[in-house]
Amino acid sequence: MNKKLLLLGIVFSAGCSVVPTDRYIGQDSAPAHIPVNVMAVADAIPKYEKRTRAGNPVEYEVLGKRYRVLAESKGYQERGIASWYGTKFHGRKTSNGEVYNMYAMTAAHKTLPIPSYVRVTNLKNQRSVVLRVNDRGPFHENRIIDLSYTAAVKLGFQKTGTGFVEVTALEFDGAKKSTLVLDNVKQLVQPLTSTVQQHTGAIYLQIGAFISAVNARQLQDKLFSGQIAKSRIQVVKNQQADLYKVQVGPLDSRQQVAEFNKKLALLGFAQAQLVIEK
Repeated sequence: MNKKLLLLGIVFSAGCSVVPTDRYIGQDSAPAHIPVNVMAVADAIPKYEKRTRAGNPVEYEVLGKRYRVLAESKGYQERGIASWYGTKFHGRKTSNGEVYNMYAMTAAHKTLPIPSYVRVTNLKNQRSVVLRVNDRGPFHENRIIDLSYTAAVKLGFQKTGTGFVEVTALEFDGAKKSTLVLDNVKQLVQPLTSTVQQHTGAIYLQIGAFISAVNARQLQDKLFSGQIAKSRIQVVKNQQADLYKVQVGPLDSRQQVAEFNKKLALLGFAQAQLVIEK
């Protein structure tokens, strides 16, 4: 558990804000009763969102230290200690005026623009989640990101309070995606959709297989950036080297297969392999 400062009532003055420190006092805790299946909570889905001044001063000050907000999240990647925040802040406002929900897939960061989307990977167990940054923090010297309680549970460090993670910013170019044309990929869809009619198991479209977990995650990040959130990394154990398969799905109909195959083709994945689980 960590101490957390909420950036409320920020007053903009010459592009700099001074944040009160009285909220940075007291212990946080996990909920005594968990009303939802946190492991079933879906990751945040990256999408284009217009950034406003809410939570985005040019710079701000906390506990005598100044922080400068990044102009954009593109290219951001960092490894360090992550913590989480729970009941003390549940239901209270975040830095951009939203209401903090410890059961949602969100995060707090000191300098990334709000909102931003990030993939956070627990480097101890290789679990990863996608989160929406809508708050500021953590303001401990050795921590780089604060996660919701649910995100910490899914990454497996809610009991220890902190974990060593890698944070990668995910980009979504809404303007670019809105101009894409689907007509030229129709011929790529027909063979796969014909095959789907003959089966009833869970359906996936596989677009890559790697011996490197890092490469698999990078490909999955590209999918998220292209607004394809339904994906997984399937690990196949092997004596020589594990294989990490990047698959889009599960898809439950011929129509969904056609829809996602078009999206994949537009992103450059024209040779998706159909995988049907029995």
